[in-house]
Amino acid sequence: MIKKQKKLEESQQLLDTIVFGMQEVKAHNIVILDLRKIKNSVADYFLVCEGNSTTQVRAIEQSVDKLTSEVLSLEPFHVEGTKNGTWILMDYFSVVVHIFDPKTREYYDIEDLWADAEMVNVEEFIKLEK
Repeated sequence: MIKKQKKLEESQQLLDTIVFGMQEVKAHNIVILDLRKIKNSVADYFLVCEGNSTTQVRAIEQSVDKLTSEVLSLEPFHVEGTKNGTWILMDYFSVVVHIFDPKTREYYDIEDLWADAEMVNVEEFIKLEK
């Protein structure tokens, strides 16, 4: 039970740090998908956001990477899409980050694809934390 509680606290700290990194560079439409109750899910959480341009998408990725490294001494296991900059994926095992440009986010519609997951907008998430 203690091990599970510690894992939840670590996941929460990681979520908080990633969200802060996204907000630092003005990411839009930040959504948390809680996948913990979905059988055979690939992670505990998906964090999805968007930037207005490929430059902003890359800046969001760099901000998240910098903060998780500085605050948690944690590097993503895997990162994809930095060259194209329309969809960057950052894998932290328990949390997978999806950073999109608006057109690509609409096309792939991750939130609908994982519709069974509990979805929380970050504005609601922040209110729950206070």
